[in-house]
Amino acid sequence: MSILDIRVLGDPILRTVTKPVEAVTDEMRTLIGDMFETMYLAGGIGLAAPQVGREERIAVAHVDEHKFALVNPEVIERSGNDRSEEGCLSIPDIYGDVDRALTVTVRALDENGQSRDITASGLLARCMLHEIDHLDGKLFIDYLSTLKRRSVMSKWKKIQPDYPGFIRKVTAESRDETRPSGSRKTEGAEHHDTEM
Repeated sequence: MSILDIRVLGDPILRTVTKPVEAVTDEMRTLIGDMFETMYLAGGIGLAAPQVGREERIAVAHVDEHKFALVNPEVIERSGNDRSEEGCLSIPDIYGDVDRALTVTVRALDENGQSRDITASGLLARCMLHEIDHLDGKLFIDYLSTLKRRSVMSKWKKIQPDYPGFIRKVTAESRDETRPSGSRKTEGAEHHDTEM
């Protein structure tokens, strides 16, 4: 498996609407495996193809015991409302409260090309919606109020020079820097444990 660079805010790929995958090939399965590995090393719970510089409509998520590859995902049902803090692997150290559906049903192909409907609530639902937004060129900061977004962008301008070329390098050491050894993402975790 390969560790991929993560693109950060400012890279145009993060605002690109992805292209549907025509067939889940071995190449796509390799990409999915690389995305999971990159996500784990970066300390995240979700990752979408644009975050690693790709235009395919693919995302991965792993929350508690729930692990999914989502190819061509679409939300087919949503209900309830939940406001919670989100972070993003493509906007490090920036967090904000976002309103999302409490429960969702997502239809997607898995890594074997099989169609499945996944119904999720809480953090997993939030994670899947966050990643599907990435596939549509949307970021969590787009949901913030004008005032909060201005504050976030001011903070980001100070951090962004740490990522030349809008690239966040991920290494084996990245995981040790982002969370204590052996910790796992759970609902209700501190905000730095819910980057997607």
